[in-house]
Amino acid sequence: MSGMSRVREFPLPDLGEGLTEGEILKWLVEVGDTVELNQPIVEVETAKAAVEIPAKWAGQVTAIFHPEGTVVDVGTPIFAVDTDPGAGDLPVPSAASLAAVELAPPEGAIEPGLIGGPAPGGRTAVLVGYGPKTGAAKRRPRKSTAPAAGTSAADAPAATPEPVRPAPEPVRAAVPAQPVAGVAAPAVNGANGLVLAKPPVRKLAKDLGVDLRTVTGSGPLGSITRDDVQLAASGGTAAAEPAVRAALSSAPAFGPDRERRIPVKGVRKLTAQNMVSSAFSAPHVTEFLTVDVTRSMKALDRLRQRPEWRDARVSPLLLVAKAVLLAVQRHPMVNSTWAGEEIVVKEYVNLGIAAATERGLIVPNIKDAGRLSLRELADALTDLVQTAKAGRTTPADMSGGTLTITNVGVFGVDTGTPILPPGESAILALGAVKEMPWVHKGKVRVRQVTTLGLSFDHRIIDGELGSKFLRDVGVFLTDPEAALLAWT
Repeated sequence: MSGMSRVREFPLPDLGEGLTEGEILKWLVEVGDTVELNQPIVEVETAKAAVEIPAKWAGQVTAIFHPEGTVVDVGTPIFAVDTDPGAGDLPVPSAASLAAVELAPPEGAIEPGLIGGPAPGGRTAVLVGYGPKTGAAKRRPRKSTAPAAGTSAADAPAATPEPVRPAPEPVRAAVPAQPVAGVAAPAVNGANGLVLAKPPVRKLAKDLGVDLRTVTGSGPLGSITRDDVQLAASGGTAAAEPAVRAALSSAPAFGPDRERRIPVKGVRKLTAQNMVSSAFSAPHVTEFLTVDVTRSMKALDRLRQRPEWRDARVSPLLLVAKAVLLAVQRHPMVNSTWAGEEIVVKEYVNLGIAAATERGLIVPNIKDAGRLSLRELADALTDLVQTAKAGRTTPADMSGGTLTITNVGVFGVDTGTPILPPGESAILALGAVKEMPWVHKGKVRVRQVTTLGLSFDHRIIDGELGSKFLRDVGVFLTDPEAALLAWT
């Protein structure tokens, strides 16, 4: 293989779920790095989760087309790889030779077993966990990149090598097109050059009277940030004292109108769509039960002291999860889905645990949790929480949930009226465990008490069924050891 034919561009894959775009969160390589087959190259966030995309070929990265933070349409090239870096320098491509650059094969022409390629049984290989589309996703309109009237590509400012990533296809802000071979234009190209800055930053600069062409950007690809504009407005320069820049970075990013606008995208966008859909399609009922959980807390203390449990994470959530799983066995209808013409009752319980992350609320679930021992359940809960906090929850972990617990007690909240995850019929809120005066054996004692809140779909679960389910969860938490002996 010689010439430009050895350079291959990798487009953002479809991921097999019907979503049309993804946001580049983090590049794991740089231009010039040598990569191996299936080595993680970039972390991308879709409306479902953040996933790492592996290299389809081994070789040397010759170009990275979009900076971190860019939202890219599916099918748009995101990086290029020289598959034969030892064959000598690549020629600088002309407009005619650009046609020789090989894109990743179209759907149906990819090698078996690779992302997007055919898999056994006539399926399509996708990133682990991705399934059919489950939410709305719209393609963003492309911004025009045609040159102004009376100009041509040859009139564009000459590109100079920079230690930043190239952009052969414009990103969301206006960036001049670059050749594949790995050079990028600076953010500012003089009086007639283009400036790399997002619309809110441009508005701030206009309001503050700052000429963006005079500002040196500190953001990705040399883009200009709010801090750069504010520094310039205060008379500073890019070489200002680090303390000044640090002070600006720590200040709230409010504009002159004292307002801040946060784009709704990724996980937060899908969460909003799901919650609105659920709230207005499933008739919610919420019931509350306040429970004396003193014996549960003592049982947890005894469990922690056992040698085989010393390295396990033990919390009230563990006993609540066990209570829910046993109560489902007594009331299977709670673990079901409304399917229009029928109700689908599940024998298995994929137990969802609502988790707050930096990207928003997600609800990963423990598959077939009812078959796990108490220790296996404890380990699964620990893994689920740690994975969510690290931002590594896969789409597979968030699909197929049948029943959910949300632990609002960790925030010191007594309880709440949770909204059902789409497709589920019940969700239990666990409130904070607090010491309270409680009538125990005819006398007022200080006991450890919590409040449970159960929301359910009244199309499936009537008041009697919901009440019995919640009551059984409460009975277990009141005396878990006796309940285990009686129910199992």
